[in-house]
Amino acid sequence: MTLLFDGQAQLARSRAALTVFATTLALACTPQGDPAVGSAGLSDDFERSSVGELWKNTGGPWEIREGALHVRGARNRPLWLRRVLPRDVRIEFTAKSMSEEGDIKFEIFGDGVSRAEGERYTATSYVVIMGGWDNSSNIIARLNEHGADRVVGRRQRVELGREYQFKVERVGSVITVFVDGEELVKMDDPHALEGRGHDHFAFNNWESDLWFDNLVITPL
Repeated sequence: MTLLFDGQAQLARSRAALTVFATTLALACTPQGDPAVGSAGLSDDFERSSVGELWKNTGGPWEIREGALHVRGARNRPLWLRRVLPRDVRIEFTAKSMSEEGDIKFEIFGDGVSRAEGERYTATSYVVIMGGWDNSSNIIARLNEHGADRVVGRRQRVELGREYQFKVERVGSVITVFVDGEELVKMDDPHALEGRGHDHFAFNNWESDLWFDNLVITPL
């Protein structure tokens, strides 16, 4: 039997309480009950009048227009898919920007609920941006799109009104983004974001006028 003096007992109780609080906080930051993408995969063609229950809007002006998903000025308030992604996966969709600044943006392997609070935003995911920073950079970032560890891909400006076919794959530690069948940017992350809290997909946006369509998710 281990005997604890009053001070030691109080310290032990405090540590236990902190552990419970931290666990509760972590659970509160993660959506509960989202079903997994099944072996048959998932698709969404947005041929309907509203975004619907398949998606969680964190506060952006997301809407269905002309059979596609449209947004402008979400300011890092993503639209999260209410499905848990497979560990290794292929995600395909089309996207176009009707703004000169380009700035096509999406997130993979996030918590399914995170959003900007004010002007600041630290993601829970990998952030992919084509034509960011006034149409000058194409990147994958781990959690922080402004971080020094982000990977910058080949130069390719987003053309106004052009529809691009995106494909992103994760196999093992490597995430690769293809645009129109050509590799745009790749990240090899030996400490991959995975598991609970890093298992959702989102479309995102800052200020540009974006259109997304024909989402297909395939387990690998």
